[in-house]
Amino acid sequence: MYQYNYHKPTDLNEAVAIFKAADDPMYLSGGMTLIPTMKQRLAAPTDLIDLSGIDDMNGIQVNTDSVQVGAFTRHNQVHGSAEIRAALPVLAQLAGEIGDNQVRNRGTIGGSVANSDPAADYPSAVIGLGATVVTQQRSIAGDEFFKDLFETALEPGEIITRIDFPVPTRAAYRKFPNPASRYAVVGVLIADFAGTIRVGVTGAGPCAFRASGIEQVLNQNLRPEALDGVEVPDAGFNNDLHASAEYRAHLVKVMAKRALADLLQD
Repeated sequence: MYQYNYHKPTDLNEAVAIFKAADDPMYLSGGMTLIPTMKQRLAAPTDLIDLSGIDDMNGIQVNTDSVQVGAFTRHNQVHGSAEIRAALPVLAQLAGEIGDNQVRNRGTIGGSVANSDPAADYPSAVIGLGATVVTQQRSIAGDEFFKDLFETALEPGEIITRIDFPVPTRAAYRKFPNPASRYAVVGVLIADFAGTIRVGVTGAGPCAFRASGIEQVLNQNLRPEALDGVEVPDAGFNNDLHASAEYRAHLVKVMAKRALADLLQD
């Protein structure tokens, strides 16, 4: 690693002030992506601002129609929360499929969403559940948050403080995991909001997105066989050593069918 200045603020105002005063700062959440990137010298911030000392960014609150998850809540906290399992079980299930136990013990939901890794699991929940990303200065609709590969609607210095998930009538998530990393080669979350269907996809493209074509079909016929005639275009999809764009397009439909079968069993 290169030399850098380390900071551990205790509140958001202090964190933002440090960020604004530094030459090339970066926020540190769980560090599951940033630390390896720094070790490979692909990132060299002048200042590393550790957000783990800000207590207000941690915790889970379940309301009648929503689940609020603090940005610094660890994946295993989400997975193991009895409240989330009761109110929004799909989110607990999804969190339990992230990486391995070591990653789930350190990684945070806010860090994952802010990073916008194309193969991360949480972005499919943000999109599929129509979540709201809350920062220290505004609220951002999930549909408007992910912009491109590792690119989001966050402005420089902006910090995710929590994510608000609406509670659907029922929901299900299925992914085709990379056998080594457990990242989603393709993951699909389907949510039913009293008859209105939302579909969030991760892994297929540069960032998570809504599968509008699949949504349109399922809002008319909520059966797996209804997807047989759906064409998923692969234009702009990821094409790498793990899977071709064409194969990812195929997987979108396969995972959507599996998620829908799970949803209909609930």
